[in-house]
Amino acid sequence: QLQLVESGGGLVQPGGSLRLSCSASGFTSNVYAMTWFRQAPGNEREAISCISKNGNSTNYADSVNGRFTIFRDNAKNTVYLQMNSLEPGDTAVYYCAARGLSAPYLSRVCIMSPTGMNYWGKGTLVTVSS
Repeated sequence: QLQLVESGGGLVQPGGSLRLSCSASGFTSNVYAMTWFRQAPGNEREAISCISKNGNSTNYADSVNGRFTIFRDNAKNTVYLQMNSLEPGDTAVYYCAARGLSAPYLSRVCIMSPTGMNYWGKGTLVTVSS
């Protein structure tokens, strides 16, 4: 069964850090570009970071650039999101998603949009509060 499972969410104080993980099972993640999204109550789901299938290209939303880092370990079929200097505005449910990009010329592509994602996780809650 094809599945993405996020973990690592929780309650953290402003200025703190968390590392989210997204573990893939049932498929080989190294042909998939991966994207982290988040959705706060009352807001639309927004893409915050993506990484190409071989990890050599990344992209970040302005709201997290310089504070968050995305990376992946294809041997473990896992993508990570290191979140530093967290702010109350980062409070949201965080989702990972996968988009199949098997063609070699797409090795440096990742997608900052929910459109066309092949698989989604169920999310992990991050709460930033004192």
